[in-house]
Amino acid sequence: MNLPTLRDPFFTYRYRRRLHVLRVLLALLITFVITRFFALPHSGWALVSTVMVMGNLPHIGGVLDKGRQRLLGTVLGAGSGLLLILPPLEQPLLIPAGSLIAIGLATWLTFGSRYGYSGLMFAISLLLVAGDGSHALDVGLWRAFNVLLGTLVGITITVLILPQKATDMLRFILAENLDRMARLFHAHTTATAALDIDTHALLKATSSALVKQRGLVDAIHRERRLSRDEQDGIISLQRRMLSTIELLLESHWNTRAGHDRIEAMDGLRDEQHRLSRELGTLAYQVRTGQAITVEINPFDLQRHAPLAVTATSAEGRALLSPSGYLWLNRELARLTEVLATRLGDLTRLPSRRLRRASSRKWARRHTTPPPGETQDAPR
Repeated sequence: MNLPTLRDPFFTYRYRRRLHVLRVLLALLITFVITRFFALPHSGWALVSTVMVMGNLPHIGGVLDKGRQRLLGTVLGAGSGLLLILPPLEQPLLIPAGSLIAIGLATWLTFGSRYGYSGLMFAISLLLVAGDGSHALDVGLWRAFNVLLGTLVGITITVLILPQKATDMLRFILAENLDRMARLFHAHTTATAALDIDTHALLKATSSALVKQRGLVDAIHRERRLSRDEQDGIISLQRRMLSTIELLLESHWNTRAGHDRIEAMDGLRDEQHRLSRELGTLAYQVRTGQAITVEINPFDLQRHAPLAVTATSAEGRALLSPSGYLWLNRELARLTEVLATRLGDLTRLPSRRLRRASSRKWARRHTTPPPGETQDAPR
């Protein structure tokens, strides 16, 4: 039984921009209604905080991480501001001096760390409360309260209203990357002289997707599905696979003899096409939330060794290019096998919710499932 469309993870991924705009506007509306209903002073800070905490982060993990840092910085900054203005100080310059020291210390401690946003919010909150020492206590407290209110509203709306998980984003981006690499490798192994796809565009898209995955590491870790080390391993393997495919695409033969030796290797093209299909199957299983069960067959280089090591040019000089070309194919198969094994070991990667939500019509439109493969495969 398929889930309703609004609960389909791919739906929230596909329309993530529109849904994010909807969540931001809804959060602003709720914040505005709360501040107007209770007639909160300095309510503009609540609206500003709502926008800042949601920002351009459409997924739960990113907003939770940013919201947590904002709450931490706000509480510590407001508390420090109160400590500065509560004692009856006769020297008016002590409050600005204390503010500078506290902000400098916070900036030093958070510089170059992932808590830089907390340091920024610490400085903003401290200045809101203490200012130059002339602010009334109630003004600083109301501003700090509004910052907390806007932050909490932003986090709540992100978690409850058509939530987008960073883990699902990684899943779909990874599947798209595997599909692209399968297309690139298959295009390379076709017998036609001219490629029917824009390899430059696919390579650029695949490389850009790796950058996007890197930007999701902290958010996914915050969702407690995958650790940073697990994500680093997945990204690193994709990068190495892409580099190997680029080398294969750039393979050029200095002599006709080397090319003829490769073409004469019986079964090599079949092995290459099989690896391309296995990459597509791996992409399908990742995209639909199934357990990773695809088996990557290693390249049998021994059967091709006699032709590779005895290759010579017309002048009788040994040709090393066939051997290097075979090694690149074997390396791509090995990296794919390592990636499939690593994905299969991630017990929290398969998704029963996603398997139920993935319809056969959608799967046929994007990646045809292999024979005997079903969307409700056991975890």
